[in-house]
Amino acid sequence: MIKIRTKLLIYFATILFLIVLLFFVRDQSNQRIMELNNENDAYLFLLNEIAKKTNQTFDALQIYVNEPLQENLSVYQENKEQIIQLQQRFYEIENESIAKKNYVNLMVSFLEQTEKTVDAVDKQDIESYSLLINEANKTSTYIYEETLDLINNELSHYHELSKLMGKKISSMKKMNITILIGIILLSVIFAIWFSNGITRTIEKLTRAAQEISARRYTGEDVVVSRKDELWFLTKTFNEMKRNILESMSEIEEKAKMAQLLKEMELKSLQNQINPHFLFNTLNTISKTSFIEGAEKTSDLIASISALLRYNIGSLDRQTLLKDEVDIIREYFFIQQSRFGDRVEFIENIDPNCLSISIPCLTLQPIVENAFIHGIEGMAEGARIELIIYEDNDFVCIEVRDNGVGMDLETQQRLMNVDDNIEANVPKKGTGHSTGIGMRNVISRLSLFQKESKVEVVSKIGEGTTVRIRLKKTNG
Repeated sequence: MIKIRTKLLIYFATILFLIVLLFFVRDQSNQRIMELNNENDAYLFLLNEIAKKTNQTFDALQIYVNEPLQENLSVYQENKEQIIQLQQRFYEIENESIAKKNYVNLMVSFLEQTEKTVDAVDKQDIESYSLLINEANKTSTYIYEETLDLINNELSHYHELSKLMGKKISSMKKMNITILIGIILLSVIFAIWFSNGITRTIEKLTRAAQEISARRYTGEDVVVSRKDELWFLTKTFNEMKRNILESMSEIEEKAKMAQLLKEMELKSLQNQINPHFLFNTLNTISKTSFIEGAEKTSDLIASISALLRYNIGSLDRQTLLKDEVDIIREYFFIQQSRFGDRVEFIENIDPNCLSISIPCLTLQPIVENAFIHGIEGMAEGARIELIIYEDNDFVCIEVRDNGVGMDLETQQRLMNVDDNIEANVPKKGTGHSTGIGMRNVISRLSLFQKESKVEVVSKIGEGTTVRIRLKKTNG
């Protein structure tokens, strides 16, 4: 994946390299032109110096011939040495051509003639040095004329070269302008292409986000061809949309299932009372009313009335722990009327804990389980305890019985709320007054308060303890 920052850095580095290369080529061309101009000027200046120094040497020779003094000889020799130096420089600059060879031969002949003239003067050979000085004069004239010819040829060549250089400079200017315009056009095209790639992706993401905000999750995924940060963002966005769609589907399915279960539960709870429980209760009332007077019968009828009124109410309402405890007392009053001294109900309740909120019909199903599955078959010594106490920020509710108990597998199946849906559906003929199972109580508590916790501790033959922990809240 190439990042956007890397793309921009590569683009700017390329543009900078092209601009630097353009300036470098132009500077090299200008430098070459300047070198050619300097070489031509140096060559012309050298030719001029040779011609000038040749005349000066011949003049110094004439003076020495007329006045053969030592100082005049020194002037001549100094001019001659300068001609030799100029001759060496001419060798270094001029190429190997016929004009060069002729010009060099003229200088060599001139120097030889001047040296012979000096020797003839020293020997006082008047006839010889007169002839030699005339030859040197002619050679000097030839050198001057040859110098003019070389200068003219060089100027003609330089004129043609200047035209070519002018054309080359003009071509270079046009090429530089073309390259510069090309760089500008490429920069504009790249900027448009790059910005369009970013804006198109952002527009696609914006439209897709608007579709999601309007709760339309079935649109097509956003597609980006270039792999950069926007590609990664788009990929993450598409995955997020799919996750939202899957979550919505799961939530809808769970909501439908929960709604169906709730409707079944409420319908079962509101429309029917367990016939077996009602029969036993009414039978007990009948026997009691037969044996005793109307006072206890009145109390028993009031208890069953309060219990039925509490149970038939809405299942999803909240109540106080105090109300739940009152209903448990009514339930125990009814059961003790039925079982007599076979069962003992023990309360150990902290009054400060009774003001917390709790879902209705939470304790009664637990106590009923203790009766029906724990102690109902015991002939004597049955005991159920209801203990409520504070534990730091929590209120603990324990329902204990000394009944038959249950094995570990039964405990795990009882605590596994998600085992199956049918486990939460009330069953007939079990002797419950509510038709609410233990797992239904656990499920409603977890929905009521996330911090809540339900524990079941039991051993075969030693009884069962159900412990509920609720975070303290005011009712």
